[in-house]
Amino acid sequence: MDSETTTLPHEAGAAADDAAPSASGREASSGPFPMRSPAGGGPLDDVAETELGAIAGIVARARTAQVAWAEVPIRERAERIARVKRRLLARAEEIAALVHRECGKPIEEAALAEVLPNADLVDYWTQSIEELLDDSPVALDPLAYPGKIGRIQKDPRGVVALITPWNYPVAIPLRTIVPALLAGNAVVFKPSEVTPRSGALVASLFEGLLPEGVLAVAQGGGDVGAALVGAGVDLVVFTGSVATGKKIAVACAEQLVPTSLELGGKDSAIVLGDCDLERAARGVLWGAFTNAGQNCASIERVYVERSIADRFIARVVTLTGQLRAGVDVGVMTTARQAELVQRQLEAAVESGAEILAGGAPAGGSLAFPPTVLKVEREDTPLLREETFGPILPIIVVKDAEEAIARTNTSRFALTTSLWTRGYERAPALARRLRSGVVTINNHGFTGALPAAPWTGTGDSGYGVTNSPHALSELTRPRFLLEDRSRAKSELWWYPYTPTLRTIAFAMARARGGAGWFGRISALVELVAALARRLLGR
Repeated sequence: MDSETTTLPHEAGAAADDAAPSASGREASSGPFPMRSPAGGGPLDDVAETELGAIAGIVARARTAQVAWAEVPIRERAERIARVKRRLLARAEEIAALVHRECGKPIEEAALAEVLPNADLVDYWTQSIEELLDDSPVALDPLAYPGKIGRIQKDPRGVVALITPWNYPVAIPLRTIVPALLAGNAVVFKPSEVTPRSGALVASLFEGLLPEGVLAVAQGGGDVGAALVGAGVDLVVFTGSVATGKKIAVACAEQLVPTSLELGGKDSAIVLGDCDLERAARGVLWGAFTNAGQNCASIERVYVERSIADRFIARVVTLTGQLRAGVDVGVMTTARQAELVQRQLEAAVESGAEILAGGAPAGGSLAFPPTVLKVEREDTPLLREETFGPILPIIVVKDAEEAIARTNTSRFALTTSLWTRGYERAPALARRLRSGVVTINNHGFTGALPAAPWTGTGDSGYGVTNSPHALSELTRPRFLLEDRSRAKSELWWYPYTPTLRTIAFAMARARGGAGWFGRISALVELVAALARRLLGR
């Protein structure tokens, strides 16, 4: 991909969005930014777009600022960033209200998903970062390497380009910004063009805590993202669609810039006959419909064992009927995404799927009713492509073996949940799944656990957020060896002589290249040869 000419949409669903629509479905935008809320169509504040020509300068200033920031002691960096927690909590209602206006997310979900878990996130990283960044000693054989001490240091990458989606516009950026800054990096953050105001709010949480340039925001559409990727950064962290993620991977490969990609999902729930039926039904319901299904970890496939299928389906349908579209289940954030969901639903029905609850909204409303279907064919886009909407397809299977096999056929592998009271066999079943996250009797919330890695494989990408494993992407290892030997020369240094050759092959035999008698003989030969070497022969 030519990063200077190819735009990179930053969506976290199956479709890109240049503008968000009003509740009536009419698009209202200023440049790449929506100007009407999906939740009721009210006006949104204007946003200044970053000029393309300014991106290089932003990155250059970030690079200069990062050098000084990395010299700040880790404890001081942690003390500064720890203040973000108080600011976040003090502005909880403001944050929830803004996310509701920009995304259409219910206020309750905005508070529970975008505010409270991030307080835990700040606590976790600021309290553990010193230990996590501490040097790691490397054991060296004192006989083979006398007087030598080795340790591994974790150095910051430098300038991190962060490009994030609209579905969790506060939580997802903070999962990278907080540990990246603590590790000594600078961050240039490009929020989704659908939620630029939430992105600006995220940056405002750090105002006055960092040197100028250490955290910068670039606002705009795909062209701004492309310019940032091509601006000579040291790492690109991207959360969004598979198509855009692949373009970024190619662009970065051409520059030898590492990437962290968290892409789509087609997550499944496997409901076994020995489950707690009420908990399974309620958990699957929430896992499918929270955030109106606009979540890479949403349950988009349910495989239920035949022995419990009728009762499980009946309970899910009843519970779904109690949910209010646009109230309990938020509205779709963009008209384009709503249209894609509707197309998948229509195609599934045409291929024989049966709608048991819900259905397409009337009149192009963004309040898409939570919808449950019974599906038999796997060759429909509803079961093969990411949906990113409030649709719950249920497939009846013979047993756990069939459910696992069907789950693993997907090109996505982000999260899977197992619903069972068979606690002894559940971990063994979990290990057979390709997914990066597997939960037993719960679903989709572990992205809020800062100590637990969030990762996938296949078309779900290979990035890692949360947990110490995330630091392997945000830092690079530097090995430092200190030699305190008083010897004037090393065994393997010049000159190369027949004696050195004898030593080399005697060592090979003594270390296992010969039988016991041969090893003893080699040790005798080795001692004599080492003595000659010390005498300069």
